Amino acid sequence: MAEILAEIVANVLEVVGHEGQVVDEGDTVVILESMKMEIPVLTEHKGTLTKIAVKKGDVVQEHDLIAVVE
Repeated sequence: MAEILAEIVANVLEVVGHEGQVVDEGDTVVILESMKMEIPVLTEHKGTLTKIAVKKGDVVQEHDLIAVVE
């Protein structure tokens, strides 16, 4: 199991992935927006997205859970 955590304080601009989706390393799960910049959140492992912990419009803090890949 690998947790994907927010690296910065940001708004969730778009949720690209969905629970049950099979992902490869480097796939985009969520797009964050901070200081008018779009920041893609990428998977670091192959697997299945078992949990998406955010939705569009949420504000994440540094180290908040974004998703889980198993």
